[in-house]
Amino acid sequence: MKKLAVIALGGNALLRGNQTGTISEQESNTYETCSYLVELIKKKCNIVITHGNGPQVGNILLRNEAGYDNYKIPKMPLDICVADSQGGIGYMIQQQLTNVLNKLQIKKNILTLITEVVVDKNDPAFKNPTKPIGKYFLKEEAELLSRANNWEFREDPRKRGWRRVVPSPKPMQIMNTEIIKQLVSKGNIIIAVGGGGIPVMWKQPDFLEGIDAVIDKDLASARLAIDIGADEFYILTDIPKVCINFQKPNQKSLDKLTIRQARKYLKAGEFAAGSMGPKIEAGIQFTNATKKTTIITEASELSKPDAGTKIIYS
Repeated sequence: MKKLAVIALGGNALLRGNQTGTISEQESNTYETCSYLVELIKKKCNIVITHGNGPQVGNILLRNEAGYDNYKIPKMPLDICVADSQGGIGYMIQQQLTNVLNKLQIKKNILTLITEVVVDKNDPAFKNPTKPIGKYFLKEEAELLSRANNWEFREDPRKRGWRRVVPSPKPMQIMNTEIIKQLVSKGNIIIAVGGGGIPVMWKQPDFLEGIDAVIDKDLASARLAIDIGADEFYILTDIPKVCINFQKPNQKSLDKLTIRQARKYLKAGEFAAGSMGPKIEAGIQFTNATKKTTIITEASELSKPDAGTKIIYS
């Protein structure tokens, strides 16, 4: 039996922090990231790819505002914007991964699934927005946008600027997991839970409705990995290993974390909300439920046997 790996791509897999977001930039970044994923395919893993959408969905929302201000085009709610980002980003990953595999003469079907994720409409996150989306702004720019649009902004933990924050409820249920399991078991590469999934709620016991939020893609990816029986869970970010005392003189990289250690550091505030925090939470969730390993690392590290920080069951 082939191993099943779920790989959660961070936002930097498509768009770097210092880039404007042109299609050529995103396609180039996506191709590079996909070239590293081949390491897992060569190991005879079946893979499911998930991805973030913070910069992209933020830009979609800005287009919403510009379209309404200039042309009175009706604004679309956040769940529709997330769905738009799933289609666009899924298309880029699908195309660039196909290009990488064709170069290596590896034949695979690659499918993007528009994925709904059920959340609780009473989740306390709706009263405390924490999920950063969109580009970084100067403090003065953020204040102007906040007054003009009634948006909330917070400073990035790594001091890169100010970003809009929106509610980020916990994922309760990933829709269509049985189909994902069937497709991936036959060797197909599946792209799912894009941007954490389209947030929906049960308005009535038999009636789904979209809701204004962005679900954390690492937590949604962990939920998916558990539900489809993944053997490995990779969370790809922009640093090789998880660190404590991050960006301080006594910064220390971690090779391995038990669940107990991870919880201890998380409680101590070592991992910022909206940054490394949800990745650690997701790793704890997956490893605790399955007793299998979570690896948090940079895509370029995947070929190394000691890649990343491993969260292990203990």
